[in-house]
Amino acid sequence: MPTIFSKIVKGEIPCYKIAEDEYYLAFLDIFPVAPGHVLVIPKVETDYLFNLADDEYAGLMLFSKRVAWALKEAIPCKKVGVAVLGLEVLHAHLHLIPLQNENDFDFSKPKLKFTAEEFSAIAANIARHLNRT
Repeated sequence: MPTIFSKIVKGEIPCYKIAEDEYYLAFLDIFPVAPGHVLVIPKVETDYLFNLADDEYAGLMLFSKRVAWALKEAIPCKKVGVAVLGLEVLHAHLHLIPLQNENDFDFSKPKLKFTAEEFSAIAANIARHLNRT
């Protein structure tokens, strides 16, 4: 059965897209722990990050690095943290989270809520910085 992320890749479910190429997709997490919380996925459906072929894994990391630099420019922060959990959606993915302090990386705290307009503005701001990195 296709995951929600596979449905996003196919355009069956909308997302707040940041970046996309032939193999990878970055979009805003709709249950963010910090403003600008981005998910980066391989388009190929696999439930475990370390099951990716070496070239797919390396490509995902390089794609994520580009998104992280744009994210840091768009959402001023000390660093962009990266997490691999993969328990809630069985499709390999990375979380990129702007960090001011370690508490920003707490997945157990209440998730932030934004309007569709706010999500769209955040996504557009990050995407705008991709061309500058």
